[in-house]
Amino acid sequence: MVQIQLSYEGDLHCSAVHMPSGNVLVTDAPLDNSGRGQAFSPTDLLATALGSCMATVIGIVAKRKEIAVEGMTVTVRKFMSDDQPRRIKRLELDLSIPLPASHADRKLLESAARGCPVHHSIHPDIEVVMNWAWLEG
Repeated sequence: MVQIQLSYEGDLHCSAVHMPSGNVLVTDAPLDNSGRGQAFSPTDLLATALGSCMATVIGIVAKRKEIAVEGMTVTVRKFMSDDQPRRIKRLELDLSIPLPASHADRKLLESAARGCPVHHSIHPDIEVVMNWAWLEG
């Protein structure tokens, strides 16, 4: 169990403290939802969680297999619904892995990303698209 302490600071801003480490994260409502867009929105955090979870589990598998994936990048694009209720309708991820497309563990690394806990926690109505770029290391 991990505890996160949240405080509403007014003007649609929140701060969250990760209690085990003391790290602080701030949020703001997005421009299209009455905010100033000065920080991650709550839905941005979900998109960020998905990308970072995929990168992390790829890193875990790569470490076990002694595969260097430093320099991997993940770009996430979040699309919101136009209708009510307001929600994320699509997440597109571009995963660039510094390995050749012919790498023997390519399928294992792709499977690890699809198996990350955040991906398994996202509602099935949210479309998740993964675009892979395998680059020579």
